[in-house]
Amino acid sequence: MRRPPRLTALLAGAAVTMASTALAVVGTASGAAAAPVCTVEYSVTGQWTGGFQGAVTVTNGGTALNGWSLGFSFPAGQQVGQGWGGKWTQSGAAVTVVDESWNARLDSGAKVTTGFIASWTGANTAPTAFTLDGAPCTVDGPTAPPTRTPPTTPPTTPPTDPPTTPPTTPPTSPPPTPASGAPELTVTGNKFTDQNGAVRRLLGVNRSGGEFMCVQGHGIWDGPVDDASVKAIADWKANAVRIPLNEECWLGLDNIKPEYRGTHYVDAVKDLVTKVLAHGMTPVLELHWTHGQYTGNSSGCADVHASCQKPMPNARYTPAFWTSVANTFKNDERVVLDLFNEPYPDRATSDATQAWTCWRDGGTCPGIGYEVAGMQDLVDAVRATGAKNLILVPGIAYSNDLSQWLTYRPTDPAANLAAAWHVYNFNTCSTETCWNDTLAPVAAHVPLLAGEIGENTCGHAFVDRVMKWFDDRGLSYLGWTWNTWNCNSGPALITSYDGTPTAFGVGLRDRLRALAP
Repeated sequence: MRRPPRLTALLAGAAVTMASTALAVVGTASGAAAAPVCTVEYSVTGQWTGGFQGAVTVTNGGTALNGWSLGFSFPAGQQVGQGWGGKWTQSGAAVTVVDESWNARLDSGAKVTTGFIASWTGANTAPTAFTLDGAPCTVDGPTAPPTRTPPTTPPTTPPTDPPTTPPTTPPTSPPPTPASGAPELTVTGNKFTDQNGAVRRLLGVNRSGGEFMCVQGHGIWDGPVDDASVKAIADWKANAVRIPLNEECWLGLDNIKPEYRGTHYVDAVKDLVTKVLAHGMTPVLELHWTHGQYTGNSSGCADVHASCQKPMPNARYTPAFWTSVANTFKNDERVVLDLFNEPYPDRATSDATQAWTCWRDGGTCPGIGYEVAGMQDLVDAVRATGAKNLILVPGIAYSNDLSQWLTYRPTDPAANLAAAWHVYNFNTCSTETCWNDTLAPVAAHVPLLAGEIGENTCGHAFVDRVMKWFDDRGLSYLGWTWNTWNCNSGPALITSYDGTPTAFGVGLRDRLRALAP
């Protein structure tokens, strides 16, 4: 869905930040009596083999600046690959970050934060000297950077010889036994299979909140995400939970309150993923709201920030978001990655070829004023980290149109790509005829997940039809949404986080329980 039940005014500002964690350095200009020229805080917010994500926050202790330049040198051969919150360049060990037009003004006492992703080998030693417009800042020694926490349940060893094609004759032995707990999903033909080779379906719910609460300044989640609330989802016999995210909150833009951005946000997401896995369910991490100003046809808002659904991901931040997310979860292939909630480049142009080309290739797209990151860019960003996790790629028209998905689908070197589709009773493709014409051909070639199904009637007659069509074909679906909103406008599945269903939610609950083994 495109909107949560409430919206509030956003904070001003657009510079990027990541909250500090275990690695921090603070310095002031020399001279005991003089006010410091600057204070620098350097942090490593995530680290993995061969790479890390960091941030540098600078507080101006001098006179107001209209344009600034930050300088430092990496001592151990680190190389910046992506940066935000400023224009990043590197020559040898020397790194320079120059202001963007929107954060050039740096008043006395004001802060600006920049973020980056870099490679490292050997030791990831922190820089020891920083300058602001050439004026030096002395620094204290940093503490050690954090290391990635391994999954709480070790993944099962994958089979050495998984099935690649369905048998042409009845098998002489029983089918593979499904792996216990949340599976490591891979694509085999047009099916999801687990590490034992057993065919699996994703059946469950969406848990909205992480996409909008942080950018609106209310928190990180909408409602409880404690163990009891996650267990209530499992009690419906759901086996998957889709978790919408916000790229500005994950990367830590300055317009987000410090307590809801960067490390605080990332840790909250990791904690919820751990709880979902502990109850044997598959976490589906999905990018919902993104940066970029769009005021054209069907615009959700005029705000440049990630405060509504944009027509396409942006090249400025979204590849960095997926690089970071993939690095965070690449060692746990039970986590599924859903690239972008509901693309609608077709609303910015009436030409279908232009819309699908924009969807796949990004760049300069008709009717969209920012540089777009296409689906291929995002697949490449994920796979460049070495992550083999299952990737879901949605269609256009708010993910309701898959008519040319097979023609334009991105190339995946890991061959672990599936199609995602959304449907509500008010969408264009909301009849069995349309599903037969446009979904069935896609589902014949790749696995298909209906990442959002719902209706605005406070009933479940429409989703009953959707579920029957998908059940008849062994496909996957997730209901929108496990939140206590209005069952019309949400539409909400529950009235309480103990799992009490709405008149709409009861249809999904009863279907999931009936399908459970």
